[in-house]
Amino acid sequence: MAKRTETVIIGGGLIGLTLGIALGRSGIETIVVERESPKRVQAAAFDGRTSAIAYGSRRVLRGLGLWEAMAGGAEPILDIRVADGASPLFLHYDHRDVGTEPFGHILENRHLRQALFASAANVPALQLEAPAEVRQLERDAHGVRAHLDSGETIAAQIAIAADGRKSPMREAAGIRSLRGRYPQTAIVCTVRHEKSHHGVAVEHFLPAGPFAILPMTENRSSIVWTERSELAPALLKLEAPDFLRELVRRFGDHLGGLQLEGGRWSYPLSLVLAERYLADRLALIGDAAHGIHPIAGQGLNLGFRDVASLAECLVDAHRLGLDLGRGVHLERYQRLRRFDGFLMAAMTDGLNRLFSNDLAPLRIVRDAGLGAVNRLPPLKRQLMRHAMGMPLGGWDKGPRLVRGLPL
Repeated sequence: MAKRTETVIIGGGLIGLTLGIALGRSGIETIVVERESPKRVQAAAFDGRTSAIAYGSRRVLRGLGLWEAMAGGAEPILDIRVADGASPLFLHYDHRDVGTEPFGHILENRHLRQALFASAANVPALQLEAPAEVRQLERDAHGVRAHLDSGETIAAQIAIAADGRKSPMREAAGIRSLRGRYPQTAIVCTVRHEKSHHGVAVEHFLPAGPFAILPMTENRSSIVWTERSELAPALLKLEAPDFLRELVRRFGDHLGGLQLEGGRWSYPLSLVLAERYLADRLALIGDAAHGIHPIAGQGLNLGFRDVASLAECLVDAHRLGLDLGRGVHLERYQRLRRFDGFLMAAMTDGLNRLFSNDLAPLRIVRDAGLGAVNRLPPLKRQLMRHAMGMPLGGWDKGPRLVRGLPL
């Protein structure tokens, strides 16, 4: 006999589990199916990445009652500095130019997961099936049936695919997507330094790709080092002193001496953009809908905006007693989110192509652009608000959670 619920979310990563909490706390019976063990994904060795939680995303997390459990490990981003290789020109953003709030916060992914799993355990309407995997998803006029590898079946009104860039659910539904592999790999690690970073995030564009220095707590910084894919394996195999020497060449000495802390990870970079976010009784969210280049640190924030929009659409339909799997509320979700996803994918792809090279004509264009933005305060302020996650049209135009309102 099938286990019955209202919503089944396939994928319990950062986005899928956040959506599950949002729906469960709003009284929508929800089951999240995650193939990984909760213990494994919360361990320090699983994921060495950090995430830039934009101000708009912090509003979403706070509205769901999640931010308070994460705030202790979060470091505010007070300034952003963008530099192009050895050029003397750079772009500097100061949060005080657009208000009193930081641009966002840097938070370790493992701390995000720990807070999400702890919160999920206290939501009566939310159930987590993990480790478990959906082997087959049936969709018809009456609902969906998710068949798990355990032999169990979950029946619901709607399935939500939060199963990543390769999304088996998206592929099985026949939703086409634009896909491409960047000739780059992101090397991720953490360093401790002698001097304070003062909350400054640095994006240093080098010929192989961006080299990001992201401020963490306790005089540490997270490094996202984009390197040519053919060179990354050799760098990762270096002994720690030799690896640190290569890192220092790119990092510089502005924060004094550096020490590696913890392990090293690598992630191949790719682009995925779904043609549509909906199929019959299926909605895509997060990387299943749009996986973008990490050049601006906006991938997770894009997913949190998906959560805010889809949760609002489903909660509104639920309050009216509507079928969650069909109706204008789902079309509304797709309409709200597709343009944002396309815009961010195009912007990050374009920036990566513009800056990840050493061609003299493009260097001139890049430097002129950085200088022009610095000399145009209105444009600069608009870009800063965009970095904070402000919706197009202003803070009052986004979903309720992004506006700082209850779901």
